[in-house]
Amino acid sequence: MRGKLIVFEGVEGCGKSTQIQRLRENLAQSASFQALQAQGIIPELLITREPGGTNLGLGLRRLLLDSHHDVVIAPRAELLLYAADRAQHIEEIILPALDRGSWVLCDRFTDSTVAYQGYGRGLDLGLIRDLNQGATAGLVPDLTIWLKLRVEQGLARAQRRGSQDRMEQAELAFHQRVQRGFETLAQQFPERRATIDGAQPADAVAAQINTIVHDDLAQWYKPFLAT
Repeated sequence: MRGKLIVFEGVEGCGKSTQIQRLRENLAQSASFQALQAQGIIPELLITREPGGTNLGLGLRRLLLDSHHDVVIAPRAELLLYAADRAQHIEEIILPALDRGSWVLCDRFTDSTVAYQGYGRGLDLGLIRDLNQGATAGLVPDLTIWLKLRVEQGLARAQRRGSQDRMEQAELAFHQRVQRGFETLAQQFPERRATIDGAQPADAVAAQINTIVHDDLAQWYKPFLAT
């Protein structure tokens, strides 16, 4: 059985990295997930990210997000670099894992490109759609978890972490446009997206995500869990 791709999205500081780790911990303790692993149906649980999920992607991530270099990246060039990262990521990491039946938890995917480069940078949404389609070979997530958080709150969290990357240092208006992008996507394509209030305590957010994922797991693997 083909594996599942679960993507975490949201503005800076929304808690994606924390919640991906919490979900991995919860799945490791789940009797249903353990049973599927014991049967060899889900051989692996993989955590990855964009940009930077491959060796090529690590170099692109440094170029795209390092705030200390003096390279000025034009918006269209930025878009193409993210597409290159995604194409390599899909071919090298994600598709092989899904073909093995594994689960992939990914920090950012195509929604981020629409939100950041489309709404944030103002690039053509049709072009972005076509590039995403080409880079992913048509792959769409089985579930996207959007951690909804006020931009100001997210940026304050990011600032408390220490040094800020190139995206985090962008002006407030840019991040507000990005947030509108995520909001628009949630309204347009609700069928594979779960919206969660990221302002809640981390434990409450993790509990909601755990419930959503286990409900989907029960549906996706019903024939195997019924035996």
